[in-house]
Amino acid sequence: QLRLVESGGALVQPGGSLRLSCATSGLPLDQHAIAWFRQAPGKEREGVSCITARDGSTLYADSVTGRFTVSKHNAWNMVYLQMNSLKPEDTAVYYCAALHTQAAPCSLMWAYGSWGQGTQVTVSS
Repeated sequence: QLRLVESGGALVQPGGSLRLSCATSGLPLDQHAIAWFRQAPGKEREGVSCITARDGSTLYADSVTGRFTVSKHNAWNMVYLQMNSLKPEDTAVYYCAALHTQAAPCSLMWAYGSWGQGTQVTVSS
């Protein structure tokens, strides 16, 4: 059974850091690309970052480049999103999503078919 479970969301002050985790099951990370998306209230869902299955190469949205880092540990079935220098506009529900592909580079425009339930990140003083 395919499953993704996000955790690590919290309330953090501007300039702070958080690390989100995505625990996966039923989808080997060497066969699935993983992406992080976010959705703020009243806004459309936005692609944040992705990481490829085979070589672990990464891609970031312009809005988070230089501040966020995606990584994974295949053996642990875990994917992480390290978020630094957080801004109020980073406030959103963050989701991880999977696609069965070994293509590279990854794309935030792919039709990711498996999704987690999301974790809330709030950046506020």
